[in-house]
Amino acid sequence: MLHFLKRFSVLPVLVVFALLGACSLFAPEPPAPVKPAVVPDHDMIAAIRTAGDREKSVISVNPLRDPGVTLLQDNAQNDEQAGHYADAAAKLDQAIKLSPDSPDLLQDRAEIAVRLKDYTTAEKLAHQSWSIGPKLGPLCARNWQTIVEMRLQAGDAPGADTARKWVQQCHKAGIERY
Repeated sequence: MLHFLKRFSVLPVLVVFALLGACSLFAPEPPAPVKPAVVPDHDMIAAIRTAGDREKSVISVNPLRDPGVTLLQDNAQNDEQAGHYADAAAKLDQAIKLSPDSPDLLQDRAEIAVRLKDYTTAEKLAHQSWSIGPKLGPLCARNWQTIVEMRLQAGDAPGADTARKWVQQCHKAGIERY
């Protein structure tokens, strides 16, 4: 009888170890490390606008504008300067509805999206602006610098490097005159 009891006293210990072993088989995997968003150490908007100001190519496209669109664009600029970014975005959205194929409005809206930390929208609008824009000159440089900044924000260094090359391609040298 003692032999019979020894056999049953080992059985609960084996069952406990089997259950613990089974638990480790179904344990959830640790979550993949989340790549934190990069906090820029510079003013992204200043970098974007400086790229446009720095571009001194012979191409500069300034479309004729509907006075209503110009008023909305000017008011949006005033709102941005006052720090009212959501109001500026709303005014630019209205202007874009009136003039949907305006690359400069799309780029202005992309820059406000950066201010609002809506980086996906900013990059999308910059691409859209470039695709319908002149592909040379200051606006082109602002488009691609926006993409550079958004790629850096996303931690995509190779993407940022590629976009930097496109910024350089926005330049069209003038004819040397003597």
